[in-house]
Amino acid sequence: MAAANYHRSEDQFLCSICLDVFNDPVTTSCGHNFCKNCLTEHWNTSDQYNCPLCKKVFNTRPELHVNTFISEMVGQFRDKAQQEASSSRSELQESKPGEVLCDGCTGTKLKALKSCLDCLVSYCETHLEPHLTAPRLKRHQLIDPVENLEDRMCTKHDKPLELFCKTDQTCVCMLCSVLDHQTHKFVPLKEEYEEKKAKLEETEAEIQQMIQKRQLKIQEIKHSVDLSKDDADREMAEGVRVFTALKESVERGQVELIDTIRKKQKTTEKQAEAFIKELEQEICELMKRSTDVRQLSRSEDHLHLIQRVQSVNSAPPTKDWTEVNVCKPLHEETVRKAVAQVEETLSEEMKKLVVPAELKRVQQYAVDVTLDPDTAKPYLILSDDGKHVHHGDVKNLPNNPYSSFPYVLGKQSFSSGRFYFEVQVKGKTSWDLGVARKLSKRKGRITVLLQTDFWTIRLKNGNEYETREARLSLKCRPQKVGVFVDYEEGLVSFYDVGAAALIYSFTDCSFRRKLFPYFSPGLNEGDKNSAPLIICPVRVTVKSGI
Repeated sequence: MAAANYHRSEDQFLCSICLDVFNDPVTTSCGHNFCKNCLTEHWNTSDQYNCPLCKKVFNTRPELHVNTFISEMVGQFRDKAQQEASSSRSELQESKPGEVLCDGCTGTKLKALKSCLDCLVSYCETHLEPHLTAPRLKRHQLIDPVENLEDRMCTKHDKPLELFCKTDQTCVCMLCSVLDHQTHKFVPLKEEYEEKKAKLEETEAEIQQMIQKRQLKIQEIKHSVDLSKDDADREMAEGVRVFTALKESVERGQVELIDTIRKKQKTTEKQAEAFIKELEQEICELMKRSTDVRQLSRSEDHLHLIQRVQSVNSAPPTKDWTEVNVCKPLHEETVRKAVAQVEETLSEEMKKLVVPAELKRVQQYAVDVTLDPDTAKPYLILSDDGKHVHHGDVKNLPNNPYSSFPYVLGKQSFSSGRFYFEVQVKGKTSWDLGVARKLSKRKGRITVLLQTDFWTIRLKNGNEYETREARLSLKCRPQKVGVFVDYEEGLVSFYDVGAAALIYSFTDCSFRRKLFPYFSPGLNEGDKNSAPLIICPVRVTVKSGI
């Protein structure tokens, strides 16, 4: 009896019994209006004839006549309300560009609310009504509206695509399963849909993890840049202190040092920016992929999901960021080179000011090194904890000075970054220390090192120090030697830990392969050289005046 929407004037046309708009309005002698059927039903169930509103009692049952004036007013009100409701409904349902249209509408096409996979037709609210009420049509499968429903028909047999062929990985109709894919394995489309949807959800979870890892990596890189900047600030301050002590003669070197440090820091920041940019690009790609996967995984359209799943399963970014780090420049070598350019008369003062601080800083890269018995040459004796090595007394070894040195490598290998370790050489007349490249194995033993495979310093005859390239002149015999490597810089430096002095540096090295700590205790020489090489825990060196 009532229209869908009303204005405030609707209250004037409401029956006080049914609370709806008047239908065949009648008026009592007391002036109140009611629906004819409502008032008749009221009197039929009441013991007396009275006005339901003011309770006035009538001696006899009044004869009811439709109030034509009110009836006309109600009719006008109904027409207006229906027009407004129809207009509002049309505005809500009228289709917009890109939306699926109702196939049942004639004239102006309204927006489809659902598509039927059984009828292969899209319906607006009005034309959808039978599918919501008719028992036979209620069994049809309704989905959110989609276009090109004809694509859901088998092009060969003109039947609905209802099965998925596992063998050919394609959607087929019932006739296809009988005629063209007889020996193939089939599952209902819905079953395949559920399986692929589950996989998409797993993919979405994996993508989210990849995003989180990359976001964490960005934070790690930014933190590395901050630490690098702190290091750079400290190194600049140290450089200023050194060059201030050397007065005017080193002012030019001071400027060059700061400029070099800043350039290295700039390079570090650019490297970090490049990493961050690449990570952010991967995150954008992953977020877009995540959105596509999420939208597709929520689709109720079996065929659409199956046909699109391959495209969203394309390979995501596969770069492994686990080992990617911003390499903080080591400025000590820069300081040392700069100061080394001053007059020869200031060289001793330079060593007092620079090298101890340099050693202190490289010691922060200390690593725990143990000896690898699988790489030990014959007649070498290793301690159970892998920290001591000495040579048994054996004679008639080859004359080649390097091949005659029995050696053993550390278990730990390094292919990036920086590392430092210390070895006690006290009481020995010969030894060889440094790092060596990774070598091929032969029957469980590493083959003989070539001269180009290692970077070491060597003691022989009790007081002669040398590298494979040059003899070294040392004022005092080191009791403990520190070995520092910067893989990316191609730097290997050796320090006299007790004197806090630099012994020698290999620069511009090209490692290319893994590096291993290298130890040779030298020959026993009738117990003259029986003391072991001992890998020591690193304690930061502190010198007075530093």
